[in-house]
Parts: sequence; C-alpha cells; structure tokens
Amino acid sequence: MQNGFSAYAAAARTAQTVVSPRELEASLLIKAATRLQSVADDWAGREGELDEALTYNRRLWTLLVTAVTAEDNPLPVGIKTNILGLANFIFNHTFRVAADPQPQRLGILININREIAAGLRGR
Repeated sequence: MQNGFSAYAAAARTAQTVVSPRELEASLLIKAATRLQSVADDWAGREGELDEALTYNRRLWTLLVTAVTAEDNPLPVGIKTNILGLANFIFNHTFRVAADPQPQRLGILININREIAAGLRGR
C-alpha cells in the first residue's frame, strides 16, 4: 500500500506544478462563487454560513489584488487598474451585504467571480 500512496503523492505534486496560475485563480474564484451560490440558494438553511463565504471571497480577492500589484506582475497598467477598481467594488459590496444580508445581493459577487474565472480560462 505504501507504493500506491507514494505514486499518488508524486502524481499530486506533478499536478500542482502543471496547473497554471491562471487556472488556479479561476478554480479559486469558482470555489468562492459556489460557496456564495450555496448560501443564496438555501438562504433559510445556510444563512449562518454567509460570513464564512463572504470572508473566503474577500480573502481571495485580497490575494488577487496583492498578486496584481506586485512589482514583477507583467500585466499592463490598464488591466491592473481595472482589477483594482473591481476589487474595490467587491470589498464595498461585501461590506453592504454583511451589514444588510439578503440572498439576492450575493448574485453580483457570484457573477463577477464566474465571469473573471471564465476570462482567465479563455472563455
């Protein structure tokens, strides 16, 4: 069994190095969107998970902003500016949702994450 586990671990390490940063970012955005969608879809049963889902999304966007603003990031200044503006909107909207929770308010965060993920994946 040890050999099977070692082969699995080696394959997992290889998969991690093969995934592009864009694909990783897209996957994380989809994960955040899915968590928010789950809360919105079952508001009565999952409203208690809202803060956790919002925090996950905000932390993800904080990491994206940090990556975009890094000095060695090759993105053009215009794209960096657009991403920063979008992140600012997301942070402000997240604050509004937390202050006045309503399931329909999650839609914009979900859609932004899905659209950015699709763009990162070239769709």
